[in-house]
Amino acid sequence: MADASFEDGREVPLNLGALEEEDLKVISSLVQDAVFPATEMSWRASERRFALLLNRFRWEDRDAAERRGRAYERVQSLLVVDNVLRVASQGVDRKDEDLVLSLLAVSFEPGEDGTGHVLLTLAGDGAIRLSVEALEVSLRDVTRPYRAPSGKAPDHKA
Repeated sequence: MADASFEDGREVPLNLGALEEEDLKVISSLVQDAVFPATEMSWRASERRFALLLNRFRWEDRDAAERRGRAYERVQSLLVVDNVLRVASQGVDRKDEDLVLSLLAVSFEPGEDGTGHVLLTLAGDGAIRLSVEALEVSLRDVTRPYRAPSGKAPDHKA
């Protein structure tokens, strides 16, 4: 009996969590080049939760799409940061209802005793900085994948 291979895995929606900086790097690589309207950002201060509804490129499927000659895909995903104490942004006009942002990376700047900042780096010198009591980030696909409107993979991959 042969060992299972990566290609044998079923396609299932992502549902990942990060409680450590190394885990957050995986999530960051999966949301790179995700786009979202500024109106799809939500901070619920009473719940200490910040969420984004993203349209992310399916990096985990890129090689399979190329091998099989099929279209690249995107999927809508929820990126949720818990334990958020404060939210600050730079270069983001939240009043512009037509503004579409592109997420380049998600990183963690540790502070004292598990606190720190989750930094969402945006294209065009924008950024969102979330002060957190502890690192707790999740990424969950919430729709079926759909054909990437451009038909192309983004130009870069970190």
